[in-house]
Amino acid sequence: MAEGSEDFMRWAKQSRTAGADENLVELKRPLGLVLDQDDDGNVFVQTVAPKGNAARTGLVKEGDIVTMCSATFGNDMWSTRGVGLTRVLAAIRVRAGPTVSLVFESKGQRKLKGAEVAKQAAAAKEARERAQKKRDQLLQELESDEQKLKKGKFLGLF
Repeated sequence: MAEGSEDFMRWAKQSRTAGADENLVELKRPLGLVLDQDDDGNVFVQTVAPKGNAARTGLVKEGDIVTMCSATFGNDMWSTRGVGLTRVLAAIRVRAGPTVSLVFESKGQRKLKGAEVAKQAAAAKEARERAQKKRDQLLQELESDEQKLKKGKFLGLF
């Protein structure tokens, strides 16, 4: 896995709420979806039942990736990226109440998010490098000042 995709997965898995730009859909049971998983363990929509609850929303398309699922109770969400079909189906099954909230993402949206996360990771890395360079410079100045103090006595005060 490339470094950029590792940053993306780390970012995605720590999310606990859906962002404003994400396709959050609250579905009544039965969902009216057939889900499957890809080789990376990502769950995607294989089929949308024509008259099912998901089709009625008009927000779920075949091929969309399920990126988040509502927690067992409450409003928290958890990332479903790479966790596999079994865990996602179990989370949907044990959800308290008549509805389940899912976040769906198209392949185009994933590319855009991946690029944004990579940009943020590069900016964070650059900031860490600048901070380390500044620390190194200050440490060098401190060591230089200590050497000066050891060499000369300041009017007998030290």
